[in-house]
Amino acid sequence: MEFISILILVITFLIFIGIGVPVAWSLGLSSFLTLLMSVAAGASVTTIAQRMGTGLDSFSLLAIPFFVLAGEIMNRGGIAHRLIELAKSITGRLPGGLLYVNVIAAMLFGAIAGSAAAAASAIGGILGKRMEKEGYPKELGASVNITSSTTGLIIPPSNILIVYSLASGGVSIAALFIAGYLPGLFIGFLLMLTAAIFVKKKKLPEGESTTFKQLGLNFVKAFPSLMLLVVVIGGIVGGIFTATEASAIAVIYTLVLSFYYGELRLKELPSVLLKSSETTAIVMLLISTSMSMSWVMSSEDIPQAISNSLLSLSDNIFVILIIINLILLFVGVFMDMTPAVLIFTPIFLPVVMELGVDPIHFGIIMILNLCIGLCTPPVGSVLFIGVGVAQISIKNVVKPLLPFFLAMVIGLVIITLWPGLTLWLPSVFGL
Repeated sequence: MEFISILILVITFLIFIGIGVPVAWSLGLSSFLTLLMSVAAGASVTTIAQRMGTGLDSFSLLAIPFFVLAGEIMNRGGIAHRLIELAKSITGRLPGGLLYVNVIAAMLFGAIAGSAAAAASAIGGILGKRMEKEGYPKELGASVNITSSTTGLIIPPSNILIVYSLASGGVSIAALFIAGYLPGLFIGFLLMLTAAIFVKKKKLPEGESTTFKQLGLNFVKAFPSLMLLVVVIGGIVGGIFTATEASAIAVIYTLVLSFYYGELRLKELPSVLLKSSETTAIVMLLISTSMSMSWVMSSEDIPQAISNSLLSLSDNIFVILIIINLILLFVGVFMDMTPAVLIFTPIFLPVVMELGVDPIHFGIIMILNLCIGLCTPPVGSVLFIGVGVAQISIKNVVKPLLPFFLAMVIGLVIITLWPGLTLWLPSVFGL
């Protein structure tokens, strides 16, 4: 029975995706058809609807619309420009310096906004034309922008880490946030190392030299934006407020900052709110249908069947982690991050915890896995944004993208096999 349920769930989901049904509806419909195996049609519809509703009944999820709104305000409020100027002051004078600027700015902006899509759009939109003007290949610039934008999903605050906390049954959001710093910076370092190889090969131009006075001036201009990280993360770790309360504070902070910079006008607020509402609605629909699928899988004992199958293959922790990584890399190619986290966390987390893997460490492994999927077709949202901003085709960006993709995979392997990189900071803060 379990095998038949798995077969129906997987096949119907792939069919719906294949014929162009949106992911959220594909999740709900495949869950409904699987439930029909054991429950009458009327009861199945009611159950799926109830599970979609109860799946959103979580105080922690309130953080998502607030962080989405804060990210949208930042995108419009000139914060990206100031972070880019600060990054240019640090690395811009090096040969091919704008590539390093892209990585650093994407890490800073992505960390503050918590959105890979916002980082790819904002940073790529500003730096893309500058790179083209100075003789950088458009495909190379787009590749760096696409991959570096995903680091903001690992470096907190990150909406997807909040979703993982929900799916895991309550892993500390504060611990996940702190745990993401070193892995996120490590991935950024590997991407810069890969960019350095291209710089040497293509003999890219040097940037403008920056005086210490200019560096200090740019730091002062960017300092209020950087303080958002201190306020949000410091408040959460210090126990001053919860992640949800921090997200509301982030909205107020970014709103005041954007008006202070003078790059966001009051008349633009309705469009900002509308865009944030659209993004939030999509995310919440994905969460609700994913939660219904998770419940159906649980009621059909699918997670237990998959867990037993994995543990029957090997009891070696590294073998199991490699298998799970390969599965998640494959899943990330075809599925958006939010449903993937909600569906596969209840399946894989009990398996790895039985083998002694810390749930915080596994959360970072899972998110990084799915970040790689954002850079690949056919569902790679950041890939499509990156090529759209750069005004090039996906076909032209694939070849230069591969080395950066490989760097992320290497980083994933190292982070998987080196738990201390993830768990050291949480242990320092006693989380």
